[in-house]
Amino acid sequence: MSLRVKRLVYAALFAALTAVSAWVTIPLPYVPITLQTFFVILSGVVLGPYFGALSMAVYLLLGFVGLPVFAGGQSGLGTLAGPTGGYMIGFILCPIVAGLIVRMRRDPGLIWYGLAMLAGDAMVFAFGVLQLSVVLHMPLDRAIVIGLLPFIPGDVLKLIVASLVARRLKFSEAGR
Repeated sequence: MSLRVKRLVYAALFAALTAVSAWVTIPLPYVPITLQTFFVILSGVVLGPYFGALSMAVYLLLGFVGLPVFAGGQSGLGTLAGPTGGYMIGFILCPIVAGLIVRMRRDPGLIWYGLAMLAGDAMVFAFGVLQLSVVLHMPLDRAIVIGLLPFIPGDVLKLIVASLVARRLKFSEAGR
């Protein structure tokens, strides 16, 4: 199997894992806590920026055409215009940022993986909080309280575990 085919298979796998992880949900007002960001941040450093972003684009496409792959079993293009749509935009940007940062080092260590993923995760929250604020007509500071602060403890844990997994897998070499 060629390297390109392997990368496409891994991209499909990450799209599927992101879809399945959307069902692991803690409901909160406006934006639920899900396991999705674990696979989103991991995709960039494992697959590289291009195939990581491709995996998230495939995931979003599946949801936009009507498959219930978004949090809470939602789907449809209208979700992009809703309060959580900005997070979805961040799902594509996150692996690009994280993957590019990992590429900066020949042999990225655990801390470097963590920093790369943190930068990628910041993209998810930057776009997510901004759209949450705009769609719900709320001040940005309130959107930060609702759309970022409750997620920090879980995302710190996800970043730590994802860094350990990425370092162990060392798939990022394939994304270079």
